[in-house]
Amino acid sequence: MLFIWHGSVLPRLLPRLGLLLVLSVIIVYLHGSLFSFKVPLNPAPFTLFGLALALFLGFRNNASYDRFWEGRKLWGAVLNDTRSLARQAFTTTGYQIVDREPQYFVQLLITFTYSLKHQLRGTDANVDLQQRLPADLAARIGAVKYKPIMLLSEMSNWVRTVKAEGKIDSIIQTAFEESFNKLSDIVGGCERIASTPIPYSYRVLLHRTVYLYCFMLPFGLVDSLGWLTPFIVVFIAYTFVAFEAIADEIEEPFGTEDNDLALNAMCRMIETTLLEIAGQPLPGFKETENRIID
Repeated sequence: MLFIWHGSVLPRLLPRLGLLLVLSVIIVYLHGSLFSFKVPLNPAPFTLFGLALALFLGFRNNASYDRFWEGRKLWGAVLNDTRSLARQAFTTTGYQIVDREPQYFVQLLITFTYSLKHQLRGTDANVDLQQRLPADLAARIGAVKYKPIMLLSEMSNWVRTVKAEGKIDSIIQTAFEESFNKLSDIVGGCERIASTPIPYSYRVLLHRTVYLYCFMLPFGLVDSLGWLTPFIVVFIAYTFVAFEAIADEIEEPFGTEDNDLALNAMCRMIETTLLEIAGQPLPGFKETENRIID
């Protein structure tokens, strides 16, 4: 754990920590003086202020992790609800595994998952749409803004068609619609997280406070620690700055950074389990650690 770089925020922090190290060395060399003025600081106020800052960082990290964990629960619900819908498409309609109609419905579910990932990340979903949908439907869905919602409408139309053919009754249709409502709620929950960041003023206040504390800390330690000051300051700064960097990273859980949710892996897992339910061959992919790569 001491030497792991992948997923660590340390590479991003090294320039800032290096700057602080140089500043601390200069302050020690000047014996805590600034333009011939001895800065009258001692460790006592930094101890009290550091405790308050740690509590502040704790609240900040809790707020960010709550967003991260809520996003993970929402995507866990996507897995559960899509599995239930795929199972219902075969067990309640009388269709067989080889029938085209439920296979088409399963493809809609899989495409819904990928389109939700692309919407949250702001990436282009056309490639996944074209790979998994008929050309006319892929073009129609690709032209709209909220692709997951349009795919839910297409799935609802499929259920209505099956109902008209006498494959299901009104009770089963209602069960399908309840599952579609759950997926719609999940989309709304993910959109709420993605479109409502932690207030900017709150982030700026914490950022400025952390760096002001770290740059003033050498003046308070130089008289008591001497040349140990740069190392102690960098260690303390790493703790505070790393907490802030981690909070910034996980507050947007649907991104592509190392500590964001592995949406590629989740989409592949959902696709795999739905294809197994449908009795279809699995696409080729390889796994690397906790992520799945095309």
